[in-house]
Amino acid sequence: MNMATITFSGEIWSWRGPAPFHFVTVPEKECEDLKAISGAVTYGWGMIPVAVQIGETRWTTSLFPKDGRYLVPLKDAVRKAERLDAGDTVTVRLDVG
Repeated sequence: MNMATITFSGEIWSWRGPAPFHFVTVPEKECEDLKAISGAVTYGWGMIPVAVQIGETRWTTSLFPKDGRYLVPLKDAVRKAERLDAGDTVTVRLDVG
């Protein structure tokens, strides 16, 4: 499968569970695109492996499926490197596949 690239903007939000984490929710239209290719790239629990870029920072992670959408997890190291926090709007580039 060829790699698909999806770029979108979204707001960083914080989940304050036992292990606090930050996410950006993938918009609905882009989630439809991801669902169309997910069968070829997903592994257990519907997770989709991706390379992510925000600003100058690039890393690999997996998208979390939740309530029919996907969430991009943001590591603390990424937020610190890009000086980002909950409530900030960011442009996210996903390379899938």
